[in-house]
Amino acid sequence: MTPALKIYDTTLRDGTQGEGVSFTVAAKIRVAEKLDQFGIDYIEGGWPGSNPRDMAFFDEAKKLNLEHAKIAAFGSTRRASLKAEEDPQLQLLLDADTPVVTIFGKTWLLHVTEIIRTTAEENLKMIEESVRFLTDNGREVIYDAEHFFDGYCDNPEYAIQTLEAAQRGGAINLTLCDTNGGQLVSQMQAIVSKVVAHFPHTSVGMHCHNDSGLGVALSLAGIESGATLVQGTMNGFGERNGNANLSAIIPNLILKMDADLNCAPNLNKLRDLSLFVDEMANRASDSTLPFVGTSSFAHKGGVHADAAAKVKHSYEHIAPELVGNRTRVLVSDMSGRSSVMMKAKEIGVDLDPRSPQLKEFLGELKELEFKGYEYEAADASFKLLLSRFLKGKQPDFELVGYRVMVSHQESSGRVVSEATVQVKIGDQVHHTVAEANGPVGALDHALRKAIAPVFPEIMAVELIDYKVRILETEQGSDAITRVLIESTDGEATWGTVGASDNIIEATWRALVDSVEYKILLDSEA
Repeated sequence: MTPALKIYDTTLRDGTQGEGVSFTVAAKIRVAEKLDQFGIDYIEGGWPGSNPRDMAFFDEAKKLNLEHAKIAAFGSTRRASLKAEEDPQLQLLLDADTPVVTIFGKTWLLHVTEIIRTTAEENLKMIEESVRFLTDNGREVIYDAEHFFDGYCDNPEYAIQTLEAAQRGGAINLTLCDTNGGQLVSQMQAIVSKVVAHFPHTSVGMHCHNDSGLGVALSLAGIESGATLVQGTMNGFGERNGNANLSAIIPNLILKMDADLNCAPNLNKLRDLSLFVDEMANRASDSTLPFVGTSSFAHKGGVHADAAAKVKHSYEHIAPELVGNRTRVLVSDMSGRSSVMMKAKEIGVDLDPRSPQLKEFLGELKELEFKGYEYEAADASFKLLLSRFLKGKQPDFELVGYRVMVSHQESSGRVVSEATVQVKIGDQVHHTVAEANGPVGALDHALRKAIAPVFPEIMAVELIDYKVRILETEQGSDAITRVLIESTDGEATWGTVGASDNIIEATWRALVDSVEYKILLDSEA
């Protein structure tokens, strides 16, 4: 078993340097709590003094009652012209009142002489004196050796001297940073092995970036070479191409490298953590993320689906449940019998692979997809289609007609949409009118208002995403429009699809499937 390792999360600092990534103070606090509950060892909260938001976070973080994680403040070594005790930035690090302080210093002589414009000897003093100042004031200090690998390749003796300076100052960990993200695995492993051998009594850490697409691989290789701390961000947030992705590093360490991590008992909550961080950052989740993405264990090709149905691990490198994910079968015009049979089993129907009924359904499915339907992100629509075809499920209501009007009120500058819906439930026709800012909202409100007297449960349904795709754009305004809708009742979330050469009609079909699926869910509960 690999020695006990520490996970250092820098989502709230280095992650926020990524394009389009931002957290409110409240969101940063909630993320910190979630990371602690998951079992992360260190949570880097920000850089005191760099912006008011980080200062506010550290003020609020003092009130947190964390069970395991230690909050770290981040900053740099003293300026060349100042004593450590006179440096205002180091004082701000103390004022943050965190148990851990992580400071970075220069390793690469290029940065020493050309960027901060000082001497090699003065840089060593800056590192040692800054670390000692913080440790003398009761802080646990982690030293980030910026551009370590570039510096080592340029002048290995001096790179090691910078680490020795941090060690003399009292740093508990020497983290080697691939700041430019340009290392290859083999060369990095050789360097880390030499560093670990040189510092047998001091923990070595890894901080990698993803500029070459190797952030995770480099981090794991560093651990294999003797490092005992790994830094990264959830979902790979970070500057340029991002930081090493902890949502991939952690399961690899636990499941494939037998690492002893504090968060191991909570591994099945990893996907929830990943989604939570995305939500707090107000970003759409990346479906292709390893382990936690919605596509991680999704099978589309008929051959793959058939093999996975027989032996799951034939096409799944781990059991998805280990990280809180699940197997998905995507149904498309590439689908074969196995894909449909697996989907049918989900709704309680066991199909004979030689059944004429199955062949007939596959033909209908391919015809619908030819007309513009696509079911990969619309499981609910597909399950309804399958239920109607195989189980003879009838619609819960019948459309009599609908009308949507959009009016511009010049006097107020408002654009108002009004929808009228008539549906038949049993022998009774329900006729309703609703208004909203847009036609989709108006149609949605009118539909639910019409059927709510009989199916009150649909008032719990909320439309949370609406996507439009124009197919065969060369046809201009006559092109087929595909509408994908994501809905939730607060507990479950589902996707539905509609397609037509009229965007309102496509929207209507997706909306109808959305409320019908809610009725189906409640009937099966």
